[in-house]
Amino acid sequence: MRLAITPGQQHDATVAAELLDDMQTGQMLLTDKAYDADWIREMVNDRGAWANIPPRSNRKDPVCFSPWLYKARNQVERFFNKLSYFRRIATRYDKLGATFLAMVKLASIRLRLRAYESSCNSRLLPRNRRAGHPTGWL
Repeated sequence: MRLAITPGQQHDATVAAELLDDMQTGQMLLTDKAYDADWIREMVNDRGAWANIPPRSNRKDPVCFSPWLYKARNQVERFFNKLSYFRRIATRYDKLGATFLAMVKLASIRLRLRAYESSCNSRLLPRNRRAGHPTGWL
């Protein structure tokens, strides 16, 4: 996952080229309608990846879009929702863009490690010591 900050008056799609530099063959790009631009689709196709972007209502030519694959974007939305649990990020405590981006990256790492930690520990503990049982023993 790559993160970048844009100024408040600038559209997010302007940094798309920077964020999509590392796309590899076979990967899928899931974004919302704001990123429905021909140049983004061409850039993704040139790299051998697929762009599953819902078409804007004013698009004249039809594009390939799968609502079923688009449902996976829900995980991205839940990730950004979890970032708002960190008060320093939700209130934009850091005034400089570089320090704010650093905090967002640290919080992202913490969320990712928390996901690995919670899934690994339950597999490492013996069956009768797993969390969820009131005494820890069966």
